[in-house]
Amino acid sequence: MAVPKKRTGASAQGHRRSNWKATVPETTTCPNCGELVLTHTVCTACGQYKGKVVSRKAEGFTEEVKEEPKKAAKAKKAPAKKTKKAAEETVVEETKVEEVKAEEAPAEEASEEKTTEE
Repeated sequence: MAVPKKRTGASAQGHRRSNWKATVPETTTCPNCGELVLTHTVCTACGQYKGKVVSRKAEGFTEEVKEEPKKAAKAKKAPAKKTKKAAEETVVEETKVEEVKAEEAPAEEASEEKTTEE
């Protein structure tokens, strides 16, 4: 590792740091209220930028709500892949539903016949 042989003098250090200057930030006046404002920023006093209301502080501020269509969001999603296990489960569920319907059907027919006899 490089190690300096002698200490750097104050003059040499000062010459090296001569360009380490702080700059004054650019400011302008707000056309609406006359406050000093940093350039290209919203006025902190009145909430306007380039003559337009953009902050909640400003009078007449209305927030724009953008809604994305739900159909577009669904179209972007890829369809879910069915696995063999999931396909078997749906087949089992369908057969159970059919069995339950078959059991209920004769009971309904019997109740209909009783109502017609009365």
